Amino acid sequence: MSFDVPEDLRYLESHEWVTTDDTARVGITDFAQDELGDVVFVELPAEGDELTAGEDFGVVESIKAVSDVYAPVSGTVTAVNEALFDQPELVNEDPFGDGWMLEVELADESELDELLDAAEYRDQIE
Repeated sequence: MSFDVPEDLRYLESHEWVTTDDTARVGITDFAQDELGDVVFVELPAEGDELTAGEDFGVVESIKAVSDVYAPVSGTVTAVNEALFDQPELVNEDPFGDGWMLEVELADESELDELLDAAEYRDQIE
């Protein structure tokens, strides 16, 4: 099976993605949502919360499992995708679009260099 792995994102080994813009948008990958199955609940931090790279920031619950979600970068949460509270299935339907989870103001842009690029992430999931 082939999964969507956008070239312009960076990835954590635990299957989270982040954009490389000043305001980093975060979500889980196509592979992760497929492994989880139908997402039925998402728990996310509040705007203004501080994230630390590598630490969990929320929970994704599916019909098969409950999984922690990890921060790919450190920083301050500037936006939360509140649509997920009423429509958690957006994570399954469009993990890189409408299913995004957070936007974060980066504390240290160099953390992006420590994440996997698309080719490295693709190697990991194959």
